[in-house]
This record gives sequence, C-alpha cells and structure tokens, in this order.
Amino acid sequence: MKSRFGLNCLLVVLFMIIAISGCVAPPTADVKNDDVLNQTPLDKVTSEEPQMKTIGIIGGISWVSSIEYYRLMNEMVRDELGGVYSAKILMYSIEFGEFSKQERLAQQGDWRFLEKTMIDAAQRLERGGADFIVIASNTMHSTADLIEANVKIPVLHIADATGKKVNEQGIKTVALLGTTYTMEHNFYRDHLENKFGLKVVTPNKTERDYINTVIFDELCAGSFTKESKQQFIRIIDRLVKEDGAEGVILGCTEIPLLIKQEDINVPVFDTTAIHAEAAVRYSLNIE
Repeated sequence: MKSRFGLNCLLVVLFMIIAISGCVAPPTADVKNDDVLNQTPLDKVTSEEPQMKTIGIIGGISWVSSIEYYRLMNEMVRDELGGVYSAKILMYSIEFGEFSKQERLAQQGDWRFLEKTMIDAAQRLERGGADFIVIASNTMHSTADLIEANVKIPVLHIADATGKKVNEQGIKTVALLGTTYTMEHNFYRDHLENKFGLKVVTPNKTERDYINTVIFDELCAGSFTKESKQQFIRIIDRLVKEDGAEGVILGCTEIPLLIKQEDINVPVFDTTAIHAEAAVRYSLNIE
C-alpha cells in the first residue's frame, strides 16, 4: 500500500516537472524576426550601421527654407547609402516673428538679443547631441564665429561650401544676391574674396532694396510670384552684362525656391543645396 502511494507521488512530481518545463522552455519553431533581433548583441547591431555624425540645424530663419534643408539632407543620405537610410538630424527652429524684430534691432546696431538667440539655439543643439552645427540662413552666418566661441562643436560655414563650388567651375567674378545685410556687409564678401580669390559684385541700391523686400515680405512667407521671379532674372542679367558676373550666388536660402538654373544663362549656385550637401558629406565622413 505504501509502495503504491509512493509510486503515485513520484508520478505526480514527474508530471509537474514536465508541465513546468513545457511552460518555460523557449519555442523551437515559429520564431519571429523581432525575437532574433532582440537576442542579437547590441554591439553587433550598431557596428554594422553606417557611422554617421548628427547634424544640428539652426532653422526657422525662415521655416520655408528649413524644410528644404531637411528634405535635401535626407534625400542625399538615402542616395548615398541606399535603401531607407536617412540623415541623423536635430533641428532647433527659431520663432521667426520675434526674431525678425531682433534683426531690425541688429540693423540699428543693437545685436544683443539676436546674438543671444543664436547662441542659445546652438547650445541647445550641442546639449541634444549634435556633432556639428549648420545655420540654415546665409545672413545669420554673420554670427558663425560668435557661435563657435560659445560651443565645443564646429559650425559648417555656408560661404566655405559655396566658395569651393564656385572655384570648381573656374569662375572668377560672381554676383551675390541676398538680404541687404548679406549684400552690403563684409562678412560674406570677405570670406569669398579672401579665402577663395573671387571678385564679388552686388546689385545697385534700388535693386538691393527690392530683393530684400521680396525676401522678407514674400519668400519667407512662402509666396513666390511670377512678377518677383521676372525682376530677379532682370537683375541677374544686368549683373552679367554690365558687371561681368560669370555666375550668381543665391545667397539667401529662400531665393532658390524662386530662381532655378533653367531661368539663368550663367551657373547658378544654390546655397541651400550646396550647404546641405556639405553637411551630409561631413556627417558621412566623405572627403
């Protein structure tokens, strides 16, 4: 009697062991891809990924051109790496309404608020993990040196990228279109002339005022009219015929949304596309 009882207990224990083993044992079939990925060592996964720096964009000046930066950078990374690869990007988008007031104060000589905003934007990107900074505005490269002095990551200068492209085409005299500040002050012109040996010509006073008005009243608001396009083409044609311009730098990141290469008979240098390309090449460590 005791032996039968002992045998029954042993069988119960064996069944319990089998049942527990069945519950906890990992499945040997029908394993999902996610399960395989989760079991793969992290260092093996990351080591197979392309080594890519994170691009930090100071955008919003204006948001219209910042969209183009984002689109172009992601398309360029996709084209370079293939598949569904995209760029690693952090963007801090400045609120342009308040910023435009700071710009007017800067034009009157008070740069305190504008400089504070630009430094703050750069530092936010640095804290967020950006490896370098792209200022999505030609005009605001007037603060590039100041920004670099207040962060520990480099600023990829738009005039460097543009100057190289102009040199590659063997052009010596180039027209510069942009905001009045970009066209009238030396920060951009000196960069191109001293570092790349270019002669820079700009529109006359009336033309500069017209271009600046169109930029701020139309292009920054996403408005692109046929009349403005025709006037820009007329100004460029005059600079070619009268001032000897062999090419034209669209030195405002909104102008390439209005003027295209097919509109002009000399080489057009789209600073938005050129800057975006330089950022992607730097991000992917392409010489």
